[in-house]
Amino acid sequence: MSLLSVKGLNHFYGGSHTLWDASLDVERGARMCLVGRNGMGKTTLLKCIMGLLSVTSGAISFAGTDLRATRPEGRARLAIGYVPQGREIFPQLTVEENLEVGLGARPDRRRTIPPQVFDVFPVLKQMLHRRGGDLSGGQQQQLAIGRALVLEPKLLILDEPTEGIQPNIVQEIGDIILRLNRDAGVTVLLVEQKLPFARRVASEFCILEKGRTVAGGPIEELSDEYVRQYLAV
Repeated sequence: MSLLSVKGLNHFYGGSHTLWDASLDVERGARMCLVGRNGMGKTTLLKCIMGLLSVTSGAISFAGTDLRATRPEGRARLAIGYVPQGREIFPQLTVEENLEVGLGARPDRRRTIPPQVFDVFPVLKQMLHRRGGDLSGGQQQQLAIGRALVLEPKLLILDEPTEGIQPNIVQEIGDIILRLNRDAGVTVLLVEQKLPFARRVASEFCILEKGRTVAGGPIEELSDEYVRQYLAV
């Protein structure tokens, strides 16, 4: 059984039909990359999975739990970590305070930041008392991922984690995703526009075209023909 299963999802934004029977299966231990041109519904699909947007019809389940019947904060308590596009850290809070925000969603009500967050991102430990808004873009992205890791997630959802990030940090974020998947068993679902990064990090892909899932499979099957048809600008 898939860890995350999305079946026949439909979503409307005003009068626009933005997701059309979208379906997606993420197996436990997979690294699934959701790809497609801008405006095809990728972020919308992630927000529907997290309960941040309403769904008109369809089913979403996680480890056998019906997510449509679960409030957004309840989805986090199921150990789904979410790193939104644009990071959305709290710029006026310190790094430590940003990380502590994630503790509130833990089912065990733990009050201390798990040490493995600092194992993954040692720079955050060095900057605990700096304001989030004073960090570089790459450091803010590490903070956003660190905040999701506070949950010790079973599923980590990342929306364009390399957007606006300098190349050396892009490489580091790729390494961290692979390490979390390999060493901690974290299943990954990410949206990514950079094809070299997607090919390096993902084990599977799924293509969205105008709100519909049109292709998918092992990342090795993301062919030049698919790229020309669905991804080239």
